[in-house]
Amino acid sequence: MAQYQTLLYYCYSPIENAEKFAEDHLEFCKSLGLLGRIIVAEEGLNGTVSGTPEACKAYMEHVHADPRFAKTEFKVDDVEELSFIKMHCRYKEEIVHSGLRNPAEIDPNKQTGKHLEPKDFLAMKDQEDVVILDVRSNYEHNVGRFKNAVTLDIENFREFPEKVKELEHLKGKKILTYCTGGIKCEKASALLLKEGFEDVYQLHGGIIKYGKEAAGEDFEGECYVFDNRVTVPVNSVNPTVVSTCKNCGKITSKMINCANPICNEHFTQCDECGWELDGCCSDACKSHPKKREYDGTGYYVKVPQPVNIEKISKRKHKKLVKN
Repeated sequence: MAQYQTLLYYCYSPIENAEKFAEDHLEFCKSLGLLGRIIVAEEGLNGTVSGTPEACKAYMEHVHADPRFAKTEFKVDDVEELSFIKMHCRYKEEIVHSGLRNPAEIDPNKQTGKHLEPKDFLAMKDQEDVVILDVRSNYEHNVGRFKNAVTLDIENFREFPEKVKELEHLKGKKILTYCTGGIKCEKASALLLKEGFEDVYQLHGGIIKYGKEAAGEDFEGECYVFDNRVTVPVNSVNPTVVSTCKNCGKITSKMINCANPICNEHFTQCDECGWELDGCCSDACKSHPKKREYDGTGYYVKVPQPVNIEKISKRKHKKLVKN
């Protein structure tokens, strides 16, 4: 039995006084000894946490005991090491930044694509009238994606609404959306429906659940995850590697952040180039005076920033005006 577990989950469910909820939830997570990253908004929860099996079990039971989150589905991975080094639980306006001027116009609880279980997605994905649409960012689909998937040139999901215009020629097709755990698809598929796409589906539970229940068949490369693991294998049927080293072109699935914090580019790099460039994307970054020490992982802990009182005051003022 693995020493630890990592939980990936989300739940769209209204939360009153979400800022206070985030504060209390953080203290509860700390009391269990969990580490991770949770986003709380009025629209719900989005999180990944890591801890002992006992702590993870207690956390899932606590979440499910709240009627608002009883439907939450957890993706559970056994891991040898904790997937985080800190515990964060932050309040934001959305649990996934949609890029919409009025995020409230998209409500996954009212309208979203038809959910496909992994076995149904597998059976449908190669049909002639089907288009598989990856709604993730460049750095995610560059390291792994479904065979024949349509990918979008976006650096962040908030750019997705603008990219919908480029998909007009696909109207009339069955659109099968997918992402890491399913949360982005809830809004992406809802937006597609709003823009006139009539036959829209989404992979329920995302790539992670597909790997567990459909053995990851035809998912090429590895799946990017938002924790210390960076990428995880999902395909046990016909696995392959699709990403290449930015510097030499060698096939590799290893992703790092440039050791120059001013650059901080997220990219794929083989071990040989990593050591040669000391964890940097270029010679210029290698010689930068603020370059961080490279330990072979290319993963760096964010330096805590001073609390921006002015920004917090503006946010509270904006909220009061809105109400």
